[in-house]
Amino acid sequence: MSSDQIIIQAMSDVVADIGTVVAFSRLFASPAFPAGIGPDFINACAIVRTGLDAGAVLVALHRIEARYGRQRDRRWGARTLDLDLVAIEGEMHPDAQTLGRWMDLAPDRQSSEAPAQLILPHPRLQDRAFVLIPLSEIAPDWRHPITGRTVSEMIAGLSSADKAGILPV
Repeated sequence: MSSDQIIIQAMSDVVADIGTVVAFSRLFASPAFPAGIGPDFINACAIVRTGLDAGAVLVALHRIEARYGRQRDRRWGARTLDLDLVAIEGEMHPDAQTLGRWMDLAPDRQSSEAPAQLILPHPRLQDRAFVLIPLSEIAPDWRHPITGRTVSEMIAGLSSADKAGILPV
């Protein structure tokens, strides 16, 4: 099954396990991250309405990934499917101070350190064109609770080089 077929099929699992997909972006190809770990990734974003709390959503996402062969044996390793919980409206988990600390983590430490708890919004959301560009299609006005910037503003703050490799499929 191709990457785009896996994503579309996984969205059916999201509906079955988590809730209603309210909006879904187009699919975008982006260079593998970190660079050199494999072929280009296919990325998309969805807004999902659910009655589950953040922890239960994360458990469900990991369960869906496992159905598609995802093994979590290495941080940022090759994977068949990567479903991330990026944000829940304007909520911060577990708190603003912890979120801020992870947002400020030095780039050289990001590949080796992972939080033991769920951090929301994703601490590197504002830095990742491969998340922000698909997200801009479905929630351009969503505002980051720490930076105060909208998705559109965060994209505008990225370099042209960061955005160049993110292309619709």
